[in-house]
Amino acid sequence: MAEHGIYNRSFPVESAGLKDLKSVYYNLLPAELCEESIRRGEAVLTAGGALRALTGQHTGRSAKDKFVVCDDATRDQIWWDNNKPMSPEHFALLKADMLAHAAGKDLFVQDLIGGADEDNRLPTRVISEYAWHAQFIRNLLIRPDRDAVEHFEAKLTIINLPSFSADPKRYGCRTETVIACDLVNGLVLIGGTSYAGEMKKSVFTVLNYLLPERGVMPMHCSANVGPDGDAAVFFGLSGTGKTTLSADPARTLIGDDEHGWGEKGLFNFEGGCYAKTIRLSAEAEPEIYATTKRFGTVLENVVLDADREPDFDDGSLTENTRCAYPLDYIPNASRTGLAPHPRTVIMLTADAFGVLPPIAKLTPEQAMYHFLSGYTAKVAGTEKGVTEPEATFSTCFGAPFMPRHPTEYGNLLKALIAKHGVQCWLVNTGWTGGAYGTGSRMPIRQTRAMLAEALSGRLAQAEFRTDDNFGFEVPVAVPGVDAAILNPRGTWSNPTAYDAQAKKLVDMFVANFAKFEDHVDAGVKAASPGVLAAA
Repeated sequence: MAEHGIYNRSFPVESAGLKDLKSVYYNLLPAELCEESIRRGEAVLTAGGALRALTGQHTGRSAKDKFVVCDDATRDQIWWDNNKPMSPEHFALLKADMLAHAAGKDLFVQDLIGGADEDNRLPTRVISEYAWHAQFIRNLLIRPDRDAVEHFEAKLTIINLPSFSADPKRYGCRTETVIACDLVNGLVLIGGTSYAGEMKKSVFTVLNYLLPERGVMPMHCSANVGPDGDAAVFFGLSGTGKTTLSADPARTLIGDDEHGWGEKGLFNFEGGCYAKTIRLSAEAEPEIYATTKRFGTVLENVVLDADREPDFDDGSLTENTRCAYPLDYIPNASRTGLAPHPRTVIMLTADAFGVLPPIAKLTPEQAMYHFLSGYTAKVAGTEKGVTEPEATFSTCFGAPFMPRHPTEYGNLLKALIAKHGVQCWLVNTGWTGGAYGTGSRMPIRQTRAMLAEALSGRLAQAEFRTDDNFGFEVPVAVPGVDAAILNPRGTWSNPTAYDAQAKKLVDMFVANFAKFEDHVDAGVKAASPGVLAAA
């Protein structure tokens, strides 16, 4: 077996059970990985120098094909209503067959870190079949110093073999695609999909399992910090604006997707960003657009023209086109991944019903209610089979990645908000003037203007009205914002139709929250829009 690169000689790939490989490439640098990707026909170089790869039939996460090993240690710890169990026997068989499948192949190893906080970091080894997957995950996780690699030992190992096809009868899975997580032993097996996002979300899932026991809140959020140390957190599912809205030239970016909130403040789980690029433009999002011209950036499923220039308006392969780049490709990004305790929490939602106002102030009880509800719309292409936005409730704004019961995360968040006096806001980046198909998407410039006022603290002092349907407070006016969009009912051509749509959404919230009512206190129950409707 030929070995290339640097690594801890006492921690080879054999530690994961891999043997009889053709070659192993340890911790190659971006230039080497890009060369290998092109030489092997996995990807092509764009005119601007980025690496473009196609993922085939899987252009988004395969959420229904993700499993967690159910054993004595996890049986009473995992939220099984949301997570699919896999028996230890099926996992062991899957592992043995995947290790056998790898024999004779070239594999790429990257030794990386999840978590910028030294007290809560997760050393992670990613073993991939594709060189471009190695470049992708190298961009996304935290890269240790080269000297540290020689002493690296992983607490989590991910083995990613897209060419492996799972047998549902043999492994107890659903299809030929499988993402199987052994949370206790720190091993994730990925097979049958080339979508690179499965790797990064596997790291997030494991951190979501480990950190709450330490009193640390794992969050599906972006974060940034102002010049006065005024940190902010942006919760939201993919496509709601976490990456776009946190990339603010006036503020330092901590990260765009995954963070922890612990005793010392905020810390990024990652060392890069994974931004959606559909309809990306230099005018609207200059910082992100510039990264697509940088060497080492990975463009996923982006259409190229005859000159190999990316066509970000072309969604013929998928609406879920993306770019993955190191955090330092953003000019004002944090070099530490650390920030103080936040002063502001933003909960982003893309309301496909066109009912919610563009911004609303939340009490701590309302914040927990909306955090547990996690209402948004699944944006086209984010998951396989989703071709247009559809309303969904994804608790904690990240249910697919939450192994534990949502109230564990909700209670952690509520306690942190109370302890640090955090102001919370609900921001709708979805539709106005009607539901999806009739109305239009909320103007991003208007959203940015509202956020600037909220983050400065000025908006909290504004005049507010109480929303008739949800009971939260909505500003009557915001500097630089068209006052008409602040009252969504007034943007509809038929106010009666708005009322009917609002009632429908309220009923959806109430029905969804029923499963949490036995786990929350009276204040959170009273924050339900159903309580207001009944009154």
